[in-house]
Amino acid sequence: MSRLLTDEEITRQLAALPGWRRDGGALVASFDAPDFPAAVQLIVDAGDEAEQMGHHPDVDLRWKLTRWRLSTHSAGGLTQLDIELAHRISLAAVLLGAQAVELT
Repeated sequence: MSRLLTDEEITRQLAALPGWRRDGGALVASFDAPDFPAAVQLIVDAGDEAEQMGHHPDVDLRWKLTRWRLSTHSAGGLTQLDIELAHRISLAAVLLGAQAVELT
């Protein structure tokens, strides 16, 4: 099992993840894709990455907006797996022209 990250580790690593923020024991982000097919493709591409890692996100799709929530449930919070998956999701989003958006 992966170890939980410290608050300092999380804060430091979030600096390299634009659009991601901490929400309690999870990382969250939203990406606005150019259109619905691109949003679906983002989920497929990120899903492929998640499957390779054996680490699966919670994701919500609303038209062309995807919302992501990452947490290592077995560890009870955030681990390096969540940071790595956030990087992979962000890269997939950039390649598809999706923009990180801040939602309230």
